[in-house]
Amino acid sequence: MNPFEHLPPRLLTRRQMLRQMGTGLGLLGFAGVMNQAGLLVPTAHAASANPLAARPPHFPPRAKHIIHIYLNGGPSQVDTFDPKPALAKWADKIIPTGNLTTERPTGAALPSPFKFQRYGQSGLEISEIFAKTAEHADDLCVIRSMQANTPNHEQSMRLMNCGDERLSRPSYGAWITYGMGTENENLPGFIAMCPGLPVSDVSNWRSAFLPGIYQGTHINTKKTKPEELIENITNARVSRPAQRRQLDLLAQFNAEHQRTRGDDPQLEARIQSFELAYRMQLEATDAFDVAKEPEHVRKMYGDTVQARQLLIARRLVERGVRVVQCYHGDVQPWDSHNEVEAEHRRLAGEVDQGISALLTDLKQRGLLKDTLVICGGEFGRTPAVEIPSPGTPGKGKGRDHNHYGFTVWLAGGGVKGGHVYGATDEFGYRAVENPVHVHDLHATMLHLLGFDHEKLTYRYAGRDFRLTDVSGEVVKEILA
Repeated sequence: MNPFEHLPPRLLTRRQMLRQMGTGLGLLGFAGVMNQAGLLVPTAHAASANPLAARPPHFPPRAKHIIHIYLNGGPSQVDTFDPKPALAKWADKIIPTGNLTTERPTGAALPSPFKFQRYGQSGLEISEIFAKTAEHADDLCVIRSMQANTPNHEQSMRLMNCGDERLSRPSYGAWITYGMGTENENLPGFIAMCPGLPVSDVSNWRSAFLPGIYQGTHINTKKTKPEELIENITNARVSRPAQRRQLDLLAQFNAEHQRTRGDDPQLEARIQSFELAYRMQLEATDAFDVAKEPEHVRKMYGDTVQARQLLIARRLVERGVRVVQCYHGDVQPWDSHNEVEAEHRRLAGEVDQGISALLTDLKQRGLLKDTLVICGGEFGRTPAVEIPSPGTPGKGKGRDHNHYGFTVWLAGGGVKGGHVYGATDEFGYRAVENPVHVHDLHATMLHLLGFDHEKLTYRYAGRDFRLTDVSGEVVKEILA
C-alpha cells in the first residue's frame, strides 16, 4: 500500500526521483539487494551514490588509514622525546633567554627527572618512560618543532582536530571521510574512542557544515562489552527483516517531508545514520569484541583502557575504517601542572606497552605501510616550573602549557622512520629549526592520503572551505 496515493501527481527533480526510486535511502542511493545476513548490498549505481563509498584521492596515496593516539592534556616534550641537558645546568635558576608567556606564571628551569637513551640504528633519544615504544625507534618520525597558536586546551584541541581553534569547522576525520569515503560501509568511516569525553568534547570530531554522515562516531571505552560500547546496537524485540520494513517506511515519510523543503542536510544525515546503524548491527559487535583475539595478542597489548583502545583500533583499520582516534582519558589526563614526574610516569605506563604492541601488530600484518600512526597532544609543556598558586595542591614540580614548541611523532604510512625533524631551542621552549604549524601537519597528513590540501574543498556560505584554511605546507622532508 502506498501511503501517498491520495496525493495529486507532481513533477519530480532528478534528485527527488533518485531518492524515491531508492526506496527512500536518500543519498545512499538505490536500495540494492539483501544478503543472507540481512545486510544491504548496494548495486553498482548505489556504490557510486553512497556518500561513504570509497573514492579515489587526487593522486596515489602512501596511506589509507590513520590511527591517532591522542595524549590529551599536553605531554611534556622535554620529558618524552626532546631531551634538553641544558635544563640540568640551569636547575633552580631562571633560564637566561627568559620565560615565554604561557597560561600561568613560571619560574626556574625544571630538569627532566627521567633518563634518556639512544635506541635503534637511528640512535633516537627517547625517555625511559617510553622504553617499549622506543623499541620501534627506527619506525618513528619525530617532529620536535610543532607549534600551535594558544596555550589553552580548548582552542588548541580544536586547532589540532579541526584546523581552527575558535570557529565551528569540520574535523580532519570528517574531511578525510568526505574525500575518501570508507572501505567498509557497514562501519563508520571515522571513530573516536575515549573513556569519557576530552576537553571541547564532541567538537573534536564534528562534521560542522559537511554532511552529517562524515562526523566521527564517539565510543565511550569506560565500558568493555561490545553491546555496551555502542548503545542500542542490537534490537532484541524486532527482527532484522522487520527493521528493514520500518526503515523503508520511515524513509518514505522522510522523503515526502523533504519534498517541499529542498535539500535538508540535517534530515539527510538522519536518514543516513538510520541506515548505517542498521548495517552496523553485525559487523560492529564483532569489530569491538577484543575477546575474539588470541590470548597472546591481548597479553601483548596489556589490559589498560588505552591498550584495549589500541587493539580495537587495529581491528577497525583492518576492517577498512579510515580514521580512528584513541584519546588517552577523560578530559585532559596529561595536564601535569603539579607533579610531572609521578603523573607522566603513570600515564606513560598506561599507554607505552599498547603503543609498542600496536606498531608490532600492524607491521606483522602488513598494515603499517598504509596506516599512518600519529602520537602527541594539543601542545607541550614549559621547561620552566609552574609557580603554584596559593592553596594549589602539589609541590611545585609541574609544568605549564607550551604551544611555542612541542613534539608529535608519526610512524608508517609513507613517513621516514628513525628520523628527527626540526628542533626547539636548547631549553625546549620554542621551535627554532624548521617550525611545523598544525596546518602544516594537516597538509602533510592529507598529502600522505593522496590529497592536495588546497583542492580538498567544500563550498559553504559562498566560500570554498578547506581543512588548512588559507595556510599549510606539506613537510616534504619527512616523506619516505
